[in-house]
Amino acid sequence: MKRKILFRLIMVGVLIVCSANMVFAGGSPKYIFFFLGDGMANAQVQATEAYLTTLNGGSATLASDLLKPENRLNMSRMPVQGMQTTYDAHALMTDSASAGTAFACGIKTRSGIIGMDETASKSYKSVAELASERGIKVGIITSVSLDHATPASYYASVANRGYMNSIATQLAETGYEFFGGGGFVSPTGPARTGDSSNNIWELLSNKGYTVLNDRESIMALKKNPKNKVVCINPWLQDSAAMPYAVDRPETNLSLKEITEVAIATLYNSRNKGKKGFFLMVEGGKIDWACHANDALATIGDMLDFDDAVGVALKFYKKHPHDTLIVVTGDHETGGMTIGHATTAYTAYYDRLLNQKCSFQYFAANYWKEHKANYSSGYNYTQSDNLTTNPEMTALMNDIFGLDYTKLNDYQKKKLEDAYDKSICGMNNNSSSENALLYGSYEPIIVTITHILNERASIGWTSYSHTGVPVPVYSIGHDSKLFNGFYDNTDIAKRLAKAMNIWFSLPVEK
Repeated sequence: MKRKILFRLIMVGVLIVCSANMVFAGGSPKYIFFFLGDGMANAQVQATEAYLTTLNGGSATLASDLLKPENRLNMSRMPVQGMQTTYDAHALMTDSASAGTAFACGIKTRSGIIGMDETASKSYKSVAELASERGIKVGIITSVSLDHATPASYYASVANRGYMNSIATQLAETGYEFFGGGGFVSPTGPARTGDSSNNIWELLSNKGYTVLNDRESIMALKKNPKNKVVCINPWLQDSAAMPYAVDRPETNLSLKEITEVAIATLYNSRNKGKKGFFLMVEGGKIDWACHANDALATIGDMLDFDDAVGVALKFYKKHPHDTLIVVTGDHETGGMTIGHATTAYTAYYDRLLNQKCSFQYFAANYWKEHKANYSSGYNYTQSDNLTTNPEMTALMNDIFGLDYTKLNDYQKKKLEDAYDKSICGMNNNSSSENALLYGSYEPIIVTITHILNERASIGWTSYSHTGVPVPVYSIGHDSKLFNGFYDNTDIAKRLAKAMNIWFSLPVEK
């Protein structure tokens, strides 16, 4: 009898220990990384891996090369993968404001609205706000401006994404521990009618934020982290955004480096991230490059974004039971396709290797001067303005690796028309033809990238967003939540569940 009692006591003890271990293993992840590639869908991932394969000496036409680990992105090698729909309350093609609101708040809204319902009458808390209320540290990183639609979705509620001073004002009120990447579009006054007119620098100072904008002081945070810091890159290329990765000077920080600094700030030697952290990282200029139909600029920012994912994976390896990493895009941009009518079933990604800068950098540093030199007295009715200009054909070859002598007559005709339109504002095309061919972009530059991309076997169908579903990649504690096919609003709800936030989203402010 005593043996039976002893045996039962031992078994009860074993069960208690096992149950305790199961509870411990179940728990919630302490460290949540949410990576958002703005404008990124399957085509952007595949194009980047094909380029990486070519860059590493392989062939984008051989599966054996494409499948090598060194030619795969960090995100696409994650063990849990899903797919999400991206439409908003009234459009198959969402914008970043409504998509960001879906990811952050778990609610559908209209394009242009952030953190509010489609009537712009009710405001909602984001998962970042809910996490912060529980004592979880929060970091927000973006390669575009900090008051842009995606980052704003995690701390602001506005009826119009253009109210950037109001958005930045709400940023200063958050108390979040880290902001980094780009700057502010309108820090000392209203961005448009209806916006607020606060001095954001004064607000940040009054709220206890340290603002840093040089590489040395920002990188120093890795060893000496500060609480409540805003890290702005020294050189902002356009609209208070970081430069495209292909244009980045050595004085700037990459998205990878900013992510390293953010982790050091949120998980530091003094508190070891006691209650954990939530870090949102946006590769925002993937979207901008896709709008402009510049494949190389897109790929450069995809690689920069994926390098930041790699930083999170290193952290995950040190804290595998406490970390969750989720990577996705908010929508696809540009209608990027893998393949083109002129290249059939093959690919020539080596034709992208000689492009030296983005469309944006080319416009500011090469095209502006060239146009000034040739615009006076320009006659667009001549059929050989570009053909007879060796300086321009040399520029195309030197900067884009596009050899004019190797192009066919149709491609040369397209370039000639675009050159005329860019130099003097007129060509022989109709307005409808020009709208289709150039969108709102500089005709000669977007035509150069179109032809270069098509020769590499990459096509574009739009200068805007498209409505295709977008992949989701995940690893770590509770990553299984992100398996399957679901809506973008479900991402916020599943992140909240992973963080043990048991409110039913959306949660009104």
